[in-house]
Amino acid sequence: MENKIKPIAIYLPQFHPIPENDEWWGEGFTEWTNVKKAKPLFKNHNQPVIPGELGYYDLLKTEGIQQKQAELAKENGIYGFIYYQYWFGDGKMLLEKPAENMLENKDIDLPFCFCWANETWRGIWHGIDDAKKILAEQKYLGKEDYTNYFNYVLPFFKDDRYIKIDNKPFFVIYDPVAVPQEFMEIFEKLAKENGFDGIYFVASNRSGNHIDYAAKNFDAKISGDYNMLLNEELDDSRIVKLKNLIREKVIGKKSIRKIDYAKFFKSLVYTNSNVETYPMLLPNWDNSPRSKEKGFLFTNSSPENFAHEVKKAVTFANNNLDKNKFVIIKSWNEWAEGNHLEPCQKWGNAYLKQLKDQLEQFDRNTK
Repeated sequence: MENKIKPIAIYLPQFHPIPENDEWWGEGFTEWTNVKKAKPLFKNHNQPVIPGELGYYDLLKTEGIQQKQAELAKENGIYGFIYYQYWFGDGKMLLEKPAENMLENKDIDLPFCFCWANETWRGIWHGIDDAKKILAEQKYLGKEDYTNYFNYVLPFFKDDRYIKIDNKPFFVIYDPVAVPQEFMEIFEKLAKENGFDGIYFVASNRSGNHIDYAAKNFDAKISGDYNMLLNEELDDSRIVKLKNLIREKVIGKKSIRKIDYAKFFKSLVYTNSNVETYPMLLPNWDNSPRSKEKGFLFTNSSPENFAHEVKKAVTFANNNLDKNKFVIIKSWNEWAEGNHLEPCQKWGNAYLKQLKDQLEQFDRNTK
């Protein structure tokens, strides 16, 4: 198995109502709310996007949905899921139930791990007018709170399905800059006291490549090259210079950024850092259901163009990683941001099929 490429897809749990979302956005709000009400903002804009075989599921009410997701992912070569986890401090959590249900249901046969999404929730998260309004504040409260958080995740770490590297639970941190060193030290210490050899800390792609990850005690990172290139592409001062970046009027004087998927990713080059670096794939991006004209989107995304990126990521992982040949996919089901592998009505399971085909081709070539 050491030579196998292992795609891990990020998993969003916001597909069931919670009291907080009811208060902020209206009763019954889930990720589907914005997906359903999306409208095309220009000619040939593919909105609304309609889900395929899994439908508009509720992660707490749709019978067997997490098992079906796991089976579909596994059938198409996905090694595991990275569940977003929202721990805000002082025991405050949101959207934790799907992971808890998965832990209890051993029939959900797919490896998993967590990404601690250590970020304050603000109004901009769903594109409301009061973008700076704090909905749930991320707090760092010190030893007692970090210990409580560890004790909460410990049963997950002990589960046979939880992804581990050299007896270290694989734990992604969304904002590696903001996380206190004390947090990492306490998690490491408590892990060793509970039979592990430490924590395998992985930095998300959010902060790019400018941090000394090894000095911050990260074992690995997800490639930040996508974010670095995207920031250049979205810089208004470069609009005239970039042929693949178009400003199109859609409603009065409002506009939306559009980037050609094929051209953008053709210029994307994965780079290493001083820790293991995992390439990150995006099937697509269109966050207009959430942010409307304030967002941005890719045009020209397709299963065939995605296949080219899978091949690039697989090649990088194979050439630069000795045994932990992970490829990170963003995402399995972030529908309101337009990046999902779950089948939709337009493409069916074509994205999943392209992923599976590229992985099988790699396996044949490396035997």
